[in-house]
Amino acid sequence: MSFLEDAKKGIITDEMKAVAQAEGVTPEFVQRGVGNGHIVIPISPYRKVKVCGIGKGLRTKVNASIGTSSDIVDIENEIRKAIAAEEAGADTLMELSTGGDFADIRRRVCEATSLSVGSVPLYQAFIEAARKDGAVIHMKEDDLFRITEEQAKLGTNFMAIHTGINRITVERLKRQGRHGGLCSRGGAFMTAWMIHNDKENPLYSEFDYLLEILKKHEVTLSMGNGMRAGAVHDATDRAQIQELIMNAELADQAYNNGVQVIVEGPGHVPIDQIEANVVLMKQMSNHKPFYMLGPLVTDVAPGYDNIVAAVGASLSSAYGADFICYVTPAEHLALPNVEDVRTGVMSARIAAHIGDMVKYNKRDDDLAMAHARKNLDWNKMYEVALDPEYAKEIRASRMPEDKEACTMCGDYCALKIVRSTFNF
Repeated sequence: MSFLEDAKKGIITDEMKAVAQAEGVTPEFVQRGVGNGHIVIPISPYRKVKVCGIGKGLRTKVNASIGTSSDIVDIENEIRKAIAAEEAGADTLMELSTGGDFADIRRRVCEATSLSVGSVPLYQAFIEAARKDGAVIHMKEDDLFRITEEQAKLGTNFMAIHTGINRITVERLKRQGRHGGLCSRGGAFMTAWMIHNDKENPLYSEFDYLLEILKKHEVTLSMGNGMRAGAVHDATDRAQIQELIMNAELADQAYNNGVQVIVEGPGHVPIDQIEANVVLMKQMSNHKPFYMLGPLVTDVAPGYDNIVAAVGASLSSAYGADFICYVTPAEHLALPNVEDVRTGVMSARIAAHIGDMVKYNKRDDDLAMAHARKNLDWNKMYEVALDPEYAKEIRASRMPEDKEACTMCGDYCALKIVRSTFNF
């Protein structure tokens, strides 16, 4: 019996209790949420992790993605990035390497972090085909499922799997065209393979077999978003919606078969379409946990895309998204380094907090910060801050003579002036 099937039967597990304690809700609330498919808790029988609940009624979670590329293969650096992401407060980690020894990299990253780790097995399957046979179009269907199972046995907690790309989706994409092309690596791999081989996507046609593998190894399925827009002018188009229709139907099938499931959402979305995307995604998927990839709300800020994504993610969270993927300043430019990872996590955490302020009216920490600032209580300010060490570092680098104030106002601190005149 799977973790989801336990929840459906009313069984409260240790993982559910841990999530309840972390979130300030009851174990029964978590059990009901898992049982009805509104909450997932990515677990693995192969490694112990810091338990993380994702879904309705829980704090918006943040994922950080790391991994080598075909140009830069430095496993030690990826481990440093994994550690930096966890230290910065990421809730989960995706290991998305496309260069080097895939199994060794994933094994070492899993050993280096206590977070739930996700992957995209399709990457390895297609890249190994390119290495062995010269092109991704030579990928063997059996290898796709073999690699999925191998990655599961390494302790992978959740997998983004591109199930919603099928002949109908691809035909829709070909008919409509796009301004920004196809930005999903997995979507590009699978679409090229299908067109060249004139075959259906095996992840779609053999979905029952895929579910057997995931259920056997307790992997949470994240319905990959291969048709997401790579430009704001392509947002909410027919190809994206066609894939959503397929993924929503398959997500119900996964849930009915005892597999925990998340539905992924689009990438580049202008602000005025975010609410519609979240509402549509939630309604069509029967309110399963929604993993928003960004969204990036403008295309003209390379080098600052962590800020662009934070704007979109804060609104996504406010409208009901449960899980957001960070974006680093290096997005669209280069493989992120350790500092990019840290910046990306903090940007996403701020966005998640802003969203939860609206979604759950969670504003106690902001009220505590307001009181601490009014009282010039620096220790309390640090205690409440999302990143206390960075705040301390900035203040220490420009410490004023008057230890109560800061060098922004110095002798003319508004709070000190008003405090001597008024009693709030």
